Formats: sequence, C-alpha cells, structure tokens
Amino acid sequence: MNDIKVMNHAADNIRILAASMVEKANSGHPGGAMGGADFINVLFSEFLVYDPEDPTWTGRDRFFLDPGHMSPMLYAGLALRGYFSLEDLQQFRQWGSVTPGHPELDVNRGIENSSGPLGQGHAIAAGAAVAEKFLEARLGSTMMQHKIYAYISDGAVEEEISQGVGRIAGNLGLNNLIMFYDSNDIQLSTECGVVMTEDTEKKYEAWGWNVLKINGNDVEQIREALTTAQKEQERPTLIIGKTVMGKGALKEDGSSYEHNLKTHGAPLGGEAYNNTIKNLGGDPTNPFVIFDDVKELYANRKEELKKIVAERKKAEAEWRKANAEKAAQMDVWFSGKAPKVDWSKVQQKEGSATRAASAACLSELAKQVPNMICASADLSNSDKTDGFLKQTKSMVRGDFSGAFFQAGVAELTMADMCIGMMLHGGVIAAMGTFFVFSDYMKPAVRIAALMQVPVKFIWTHDAFRVGEDGPTHEPVEQEAQIRLMEKLKNHAGKDSVRVFRPADADETTTCWKLAMENTDTPTALILSRQGIAKLPAGNDYEQAAKGAYIVAGSDENPDVILVASGSEVSTLEAGCEALRKDGIKVRVVSAPSEGLFRSQSAEYQESVLPYNVKKFGMTAGLPVTLEGLVGIGPNSKIYGMPSFGFSAPYKVLDEKLGYTGENVYKQVKEFLAK
Repeated sequence: MNDIKVMNHAADNIRILAASMVEKANSGHPGGAMGGADFINVLFSEFLVYDPEDPTWTGRDRFFLDPGHMSPMLYAGLALRGYFSLEDLQQFRQWGSVTPGHPELDVNRGIENSSGPLGQGHAIAAGAAVAEKFLEARLGSTMMQHKIYAYISDGAVEEEISQGVGRIAGNLGLNNLIMFYDSNDIQLSTECGVVMTEDTEKKYEAWGWNVLKINGNDVEQIREALTTAQKEQERPTLIIGKTVMGKGALKEDGSSYEHNLKTHGAPLGGEAYNNTIKNLGGDPTNPFVIFDDVKELYANRKEELKKIVAERKKAEAEWRKANAEKAAQMDVWFSGKAPKVDWSKVQQKEGSATRAASAACLSELAKQVPNMICASADLSNSDKTDGFLKQTKSMVRGDFSGAFFQAGVAELTMADMCIGMMLHGGVIAAMGTFFVFSDYMKPAVRIAALMQVPVKFIWTHDAFRVGEDGPTHEPVEQEAQIRLMEKLKNHAGKDSVRVFRPADADETTTCWKLAMENTDTPTALILSRQGIAKLPAGNDYEQAAKGAYIVAGSDENPDVILVASGSEVSTLEAGCEALRKDGIKVRVVSAPSEGLFRSQSAEYQESVLPYNVKKFGMTAGLPVTLEGLVGIGPNSKIYGMPSFGFSAPYKVLDEKLGYTGENVYKQVKEFLAK
C-alpha cells in the first residue's frame, strides 16, 4: 500500500484543484468535492481497474458520480490519472470546454456518467451492475469480472428514487455494486438533520445491502471498506463515509471553514480561498499544479495497472480463442450497431390494439436479439411487454440468464437503470408502462436525450380511451410534452428523442423496426389500449420511415388534407367516404413521427403537406400536438381535447367527445365552408 502521507497529500492536491476550478470560474460547489477527495484518491490510485491506454476496454471497472455538482472532484481526480490537462481544469464551466458543470458522459476521458439531477446517477450505476450480471450469465466471468462503483450524497439518499434503487439492488443481490455514501450532513441551504433523521444504515440493511460505516476521510478505513466490499459475494455494498464538508477550508481570519453551509455551493472567495490553498500546501498564485509525489503515486499506479490489465487481457484472449462464436457475438453487442432482425417473422392480427402489435414485435425481438433486456414497472400483462417475457424469464437473485427486468412500481428508477444498462455497453434496453406514467419518467427521458442513449420507451394506453379508469389514468397532455422534446436537437444535431405513435398493427411493426435501427437517440413508442381498424388496403407501411406519409386519397390537388397519428388516423378515414361522396377531394396523412418527418427533404414535406392546401388535424391529446404539421390560421383546424378525460367505456367516450367518422365529416364540412 502507498504511504499515508503521500495519499493525504494527493487528496489535498485534489482539494486544491477542485477549489481553484470553482474559484476561477466564479461558479460551482467546492465543499463536497473537498470532503470526498480522500475516497476518490484511494479508489483511483489503489482499487479502480482500468486500462490507461484503452479507456473503452470492456473489462474496466466503472465509476458513476451521482452528485454531478461535485464534478470538480471528478475532474481533478481524472487529471491525476492523465485524462484531463491542467489547462482543461482552468476552463471549468466555460463555453466549449471539456470540463462543463455536469460532465454527463465522456468515456474516453474516464467519465462513465455524472448525473445532474440527484439520485439518477446511482440508479444508472445499478443498471450497469445489472448489465454486467446479464452479460456474465452469457459470456462467463472471464469477460465480466469488473465492479461498478457509485458515489452518492445526502441529497441522493433523500431523493425518492433511492428507495427504488435500494430495493431492486438488494433484491437482486448485486454484489458487483459498491456505493460510497458521502455523509457530510450538509446540504445547500440546511444541515441534513433539519430534513432527515432516519437511520440510513438500518434502511439499507433492511433492503439486503452489506453496510459498512467508516470515517470517509481516513485512508486506512477507506481501504479496508473497499477491500471488504470487493470480497462480498451476495449483496451490494454501501459504504457510509462520514466526511467533512469543505475539508481543509479556512475563513478570511484563518479559522476553520469546515462543515459550513457556505462552502457547499459557492466559491470560497478572496482571503478565504488564499488561506485554504495555503493550508492545503498549495500556492494560491499558481494553484493548478500536480505535486511531484502525487505524479509519482499515479505513475506507479499506471505501471501496476499495465500488469493487471495485461493479465486480464491475456485471459480474455484465451477465452476468445476457446469461444470464437461467443467472442464474435460479444463484439457485435458492444459495437452499438443495430441488431439484424427478420421482421417478416412478425405476424400481426388485423384490427388489434397497437400494444398487442408491439407484443408481437417484442416476441420476435426476444427470440432474435439475445442481448436485449426488456423491463416493465409491474404492468407487463397490460403494457404487453409480456410478449417478450413469454419468450424468456425474469432475472432474479443468483440467476441472470433471463432477459426480463422486473422493476416493480418504480418508473423513474426503471428508466434510469435501463439507461445504465446501455451505458455499461453490450445490451439493448427497452421498458414499458402506461403513457400517463411517463410523467414519472420525464427526468430520465431528458437525461437519455442529453447523453444520446438509444433506450426504448414503450408507453401504452395512449389516450382518453383508457376509459373506465378515469381522468387520472388518461394521458391528454403527455403527447404534447414528448412532442415538444422531439423538436429539440441534441449536441450532434439530431432529434433528441424519436417519437412514434403508429396508426395500426402493421405500422407498429415498421415503427419498432425504426426504433431498433435508431442507435443515436432514445425512442418512444406510444401505443393504444383498444383495437384499431387497419389502414386502407395497399398502404405502403415502409413509408412510415419518413415520419409522415399519405395513406389514402393521394390526389395531386386535394381540397383538404386530414392529418393524425395513432388511433385518430382510422377515425379520419372513417369520415372520408361521406366527404368523397360530396365531391370533396380528400387526402389522409398518417404522421407517426413529426421529428422524423421534419428531417426529410423540403420537397418531400411539401409533397405530403403542401403549404397552400387546407389541413384538418385530429388528436386525442391537446390541439397543440399537431400544430407543427397542420399549422395555425384560417387554412388550418385541429380537433383535440380541450380538457382532461372522463370515466366511461371508450366507445362511449369516442361518441361523447366527437372522435367518430360522423363528426369528422361534420367538422371538415364546417371548416371548408368558412
């Protein structure tokens, strides 16, 4: 083991760099970063296994930082490892910098994930632990022997998502998950005791965790805890480290600034900063320095890692030689490329609900995509993810040979864990619940969009036609919300989320195909509870790949174009016969994905929805849902929901709320008469 004095000096080096990054940016959180420096230093310099020359090596340990506001600590620690330059650190939180306020994702620089919203990061870590277990069951321990480390704070423990993570990780016995709880008892505006008096140790023990309590600023105790955690065979481990917020910080008068609320979320400032840097052994006029003994410490670790990694990779090479077929399969899985699927094997039943059509697709995916995991928040028999489950079995403690992840009633936890599975690499993750409960998942959808993680969201019971369940379960505003996100571009200039609401069973197959081929962004599939009539005969469903396309009445000079997605497309078509009898030239357009449609050429968009033709839209959601396609003004009309839903059988609701062919005829005639 390394000399304690050198280890403490290295931790102080991290503190100096972290505090100086915040000071130079005049923005950030120094206190927590200073308190957690000891754990990060011990982990990075003695325990974390990674290849310094190959950051994406599949056999590496993963480290997930939940409190993203403590990114100065992470950046400083990674600088000691050689992933960031001192110049990079000086650009903290600046335009175009590789050291933004919350790192999110940068594997080539050692960042597996650092979440912004508290709690999500350790859920993502737990998902990575599930992925490792899943892959180990298929590839063996030689290729999957790494650990997943997570770092959480008091705030993450308070967030409701921590209950889902604690329950699931304990229930599954994720002994490959080691989590450090930085328990410094200080929050942004209060001391923790004001809002939290629970016994965290007993809570996690009740969930089935191995819990260790230590002084989180003591090198020997951190070492002992990590050694014990690595040996644990049955349970995830929580290391509760009592740390000092702002460790080493001094005020302007030279008195201690430790355990002070003010160090949490603001630069130390002025003489307090100068005194602190001097107290830690640095030079406030030149703080961005890595001490010589610290350089040597990490250089030695680099040499150790070369030997460790060489031994691991030698074993991996031997495994590959003995398991050529599995090795080739593994390479495909970790490539991130879309899997090859024979979609002709999907057999759809005419007139079925699109959730049932999704089940038919999932059934084939379970058979054809061996690295796919499907999850449900206790609704598999209703959101029809059981189409996947019927071809496999649930993952359980000690047996991860199944491919179905039972999350229980925890939508946000499920979503973040599925994101973590994909960030780990080697798996494709999909998850299902009712569309109205997508509200619970929104923070995770946003994180997935920011990081461009191609998870698949399966949302069923897509409208007021949920019926007897009443307004609480009827998504009226949800599609408008996700369509707004669909309009955002990610950092790569692509749609942040790809959204599909298919119009019938066969269009559902096409949408699932597009979802599986989308390896750049998350995909949302919005599906019906009730059966939907098949689109007109002869329809070319492959055209759904363009986001919106003509499904009926392809007149070159239509009098009016009817536009919808999902169930409402067949409702529009039901009103067309009477309109055509009146001599009105009608075109019907199915628009399952506005975002995909807007990525087509201007010529194609104009050919489907000509600017100078009147357009009538129908949506079971808010009228604004279709404004991007139908437009606003005298040549546009949208029939949508002006209120929350009502409790009644869905056919009664269709009649009462005007979602019938007869009302389409009436509304269009009135529109054209103006």
